[in-house]
Amino acid sequence: MKHKLLGLSWILAIICSFLSGQLQAQERIYRPQPEPPKVFIDCHQCDMAYIRQEITFVNFVRERSEADIHVLITIQPTGDGGREYTLNFIGRNNFYDLHNTLKYVAERTYSADVERKGLVRVLKLGLVPYLSKTDLGDYLKIDFEKRMPQPEIEDPWNFWVFSLGLSGSLSGEQSKNFISLHSNFSANRVTKKVKFRSGLSGHLNHSAYKVEQDETTQTITSSQNSFGFSSLLVYALNDHWSVGGWFGLSSATYNNIKLAINPAPALEYNFFPYSESTRRQLRVLYRVGYSYNFYYEETIYDKTKESLLGETLSVTFEMKEPWGNIRAVLEGFHYFHDFSKNHLVFSTNMNLRLYRGFSIGFSGRFSKINDQVYLAKGDLSLEDVLLQRKALATSYSYGISLGVSYTFGSIYAGVVNPRFGN
Repeated sequence: MKHKLLGLSWILAIICSFLSGQLQAQERIYRPQPEPPKVFIDCHQCDMAYIRQEITFVNFVRERSEADIHVLITIQPTGDGGREYTLNFIGRNNFYDLHNTLKYVAERTYSADVERKGLVRVLKLGLVPYLSKTDLGDYLKIDFEKRMPQPEIEDPWNFWVFSLGLSGSLSGEQSKNFISLHSNFSANRVTKKVKFRSGLSGHLNHSAYKVEQDETTQTITSSQNSFGFSSLLVYALNDHWSVGGWFGLSSATYNNIKLAINPAPALEYNFFPYSESTRRQLRVLYRVGYSYNFYYEETIYDKTKESLLGETLSVTFEMKEPWGNIRAVLEGFHYFHDFSKNHLVFSTNMNLRLYRGFSIGFSGRFSKINDQVYLAKGDLSLEDVLLQRKALATSYSYGISLGVSYTFGSIYAGVVNPRFGN
């Protein structure tokens, strides 16, 4: 009896071992694969097709509310003409406590391909902490590319960057033609403490219309020329205060300005640190400006030239968040010799993501105008009005645009198909 029980126990042990092995094998075979985290890239200037093609270990979605990781990318120009990308990684769902910020600087000399490759490299680096908290972390491989420290090099240009451009266009039909020329030159120097920007530009626009009337052909021509030079110099006092000023020279046939000389010192305070400027700003700027104007024609105030002094106060608010972005500017100005000569301008643009797939975009501008001291004396001809040769008297101007979009369907957008173009 004892031998029978011992034999039976061995048989049961063998059966249990076999079944356990089968269950483990089935678990190895049928265990579901780890689901990649869902990522929403919030960037309007990034090459998304390339990003999706190069980063295949996550699922890209087109709706931020469906994402596990929201990557908000903001872009600012650098002093040498390059671009600085700030990548804000915002965790959601299982990653709600994981946030990070990385930066990538694309130099002015980078090609578009080199720039996007660098951005993808930083994107991959930022996604590593999230992947390490999933089963996909088992597939991560750390590779350190050793770089020798670069020797200090003296910049022969001392941070100066110059740009020169010339462009033109010609178009027409049998009864009309248009010629446009544009030239520009800029010299900039930007460091952490000092910012200097200057630019010189000129525009020439000429149009001609052939009008047949009473069996005769008349050619009506119209020309608008403008010239401008502006420079800005700013010193950073601390993380909130800045001091500097503008200097400008300008000429414009449309505004009856033969030559205007405009120096204007200014002071600015940012309620948020400038280090957070890629995400939010609330800046108050005060400026005192002097204008010495020479006019093509005598103005409605019987002036051929005059000197004017005025002050400007503006408030600018900017915010970029996962739910959208907002920018609003309120500016008030008046001349000291006559406070009734003033203007008030409010402008705003916003893009809000209100609900899954639903977004609204709005931009608007309204100006209350009482400072058109440059208007030419006398009545304008019909040709001047229709061809917009000269500025018209007005007490206000406005502009509004509104757009609504709703997208629905699959939340995944990881497939790239370049056939027949985009």
